[in-house]
Amino acid sequence: MKTGLTKRQKTTCIYFDEASKTVEIQTHNTALKKRLTQYAAEYPNLCRQTDDDEQGGLTFEIDRRRFAVRLTAPYSDERRQAASELAKGNTNRLRNAK
Repeated sequence: MKTGLTKRQKTTCIYFDEASKTVEIQTHNTALKKRLTQYAAEYPNLCRQTDDDEQGGLTFEIDRRRFAVRLTAPYSDERRQAASELAKGNTNRLRNAK
């Protein structure tokens, strides 16, 4: 979608405070918009779209208990190598199954 906004202007903002029971998420990120739209359709009592800025951005309000931030440690070289070998093995197995 052409919006006239630069990539730098296409932000995702997450707002909440310690007193509120909801989190407000404003985003231009396509994957996140799809996930939130689907979640809102499936759980309307926990999440709802509250705004469309008509420039590609959507705003959602979500129950704070449903919101989480996940930080992951970087893979070690050994773990990265093991994951690569596993993926290669699965790719070969899938090719042979055809």
